[in-house]
Amino acid sequence: MNKIKIDKDKKEEMRKIIVNYFYDERDEDLGDLASQLILEFFLEELGPYIYNQGVEDAYAYTKDITEDILALQIYRRD
Repeated sequence: MNKIKIDKDKKEEMRKIIVNYFYDERDEDLGDLASQLILEFFLEELGPYIYNQGVEDAYAYTKDITEDILALQIYRRD
């Protein structure tokens, strides 16, 4: 699988969420490097699971929509 690509601004936002979490929940101050490494770890190790769940959810949704669309077919009366 290809590496999950996330926009620089979104990565920065996620990094700040990690910093805030560690401060609020663990009373630890994380620096930029530590929070960046944690973010990269989660993206590499857990990202594929989350991404794949999104793909499966999208597949199930489009499958249901396709079945609904097929129900709109009109047949000629014989």
